[in-house]
Amino acid sequence: MKTKIPHLRWGIAGLLFFSTVINYVDRQALSVLAPVLTKELGISNIEYSNILTAFLAAYTLMYVGSGFLVDRWGARLALSVFIVWWSLANMSHALAVGVWSLGALRFLLGLGESGNFMAAFRVVSEWYPAKERALVHGLIQGGAAIGAIITPPLVTWIYSLYGWRPAFLITGGLGFVWLVFWLLLYHSPDKHPRITDAERALVLAETVPTAQASSVSWRQLAQYPQMWGLMAARFVSDPVWWFYLFWLPKYLVEQRGFTMVEMGMLAWIPYLSADLGALFGGWLSGRLVARGRPVLSSRFAVMLPCALLMPVSLAIHQAPSRAVTIALICVVTFAHMAWKTNQNTLTNDLFPKHLIGATSGLLAFGTGLGGTLFIWMTGHVVQGYGYGAIFIIMGLLHPISYLITRRFVRQPIAV
Repeated sequence: MKTKIPHLRWGIAGLLFFSTVINYVDRQALSVLAPVLTKELGISNIEYSNILTAFLAAYTLMYVGSGFLVDRWGARLALSVFIVWWSLANMSHALAVGVWSLGALRFLLGLGESGNFMAAFRVVSEWYPAKERALVHGLIQGGAAIGAIITPPLVTWIYSLYGWRPAFLITGGLGFVWLVFWLLLYHSPDKHPRITDAERALVLAETVPTAQASSVSWRQLAQYPQMWGLMAARFVSDPVWWFYLFWLPKYLVEQRGFTMVEMGMLAWIPYLSADLGALFGGWLSGRLVARGRPVLSSRFAVMLPCALLMPVSLAIHQAPSRAVTIALICVVTFAHMAWKTNQNTLTNDLFPKHLIGATSGLLAFGTGLGGTLFIWMTGHVVQGYGYGAIFIIMGLLHPISYLITRRFVRQPIAV
């Protein structure tokens, strides 16, 4: 008989955290290596932007497909397949010889990476009661922030020792290390051989009775205003994170006078602030639920002040000093991730667990589409009007998203 593991669900939460860290390390490795890689392969700036677009397009398209795969295969198999896929794709970047090969490999990477979050949503719905879901989503979002923090020093260090091709091989190999622990530890709670009886009872007490995923098609699901409301809200607010992920270093150097060394020393701080925001947002709404406040009301109680903080973005471009610039950006990234943690948790709060994968995929498609269009638009706006216009736009997105959410999200669906 296998030894029982107390508080097993928190070990699983740790695995979701680390899979997300690896996910972000693999997607950002190219950005860190781009200066030397593009020079060696003769890739122009326009060609490099097309390579990034290939990743975002695949990432967005596969949101829907990966969600349905999670519903069909279950979280254990689905996440195993996804991380093997994207790890091999990342390692294959070492074989790139030019624009077309690198673009194709980025497309393959994008096909696998979105599945990490679809599987995580399913795990949250299977393993965590309502009062803990936001905290776990905060841990997952925190993994994204930690990945963003550690990638530049990690990848630069590997490159300095071995070169850019081995850097892709080594970072891609991290996924296979993680896979060993995932296969050893993860099963659904009703079948897990190592879960204690007390924890199984706690987890299953709030589980929605399982139905066959085929009992409600996605076409039927699309009739619910909650889904379209959440999709529109995420389309509006999520692109803010993509800006800070892809444009922040460039902005600090070009517009705020940071040297590359100074940027490298300070640019990680807003990502750390985002990490803290994700954890705080999840903890706070979970605490409100534990105190007896209705679940949706608890999420909105955290999201509203976050939305009201986001117009701080309007002051960033006019900040009088570098320190104030970084401080204001930290306020924005903290508020955004506290917001995003609770917005993501609404999916688990509103939809039955057997539809979480497909629903999350449809919702995340809106997120990816919004991010792709926003990143494309950013280049044109910056060139025509400067960064100040982008910060003004970003300052208004979360209040708009909040109004959309409150208009369409009023109660869980009954299927």
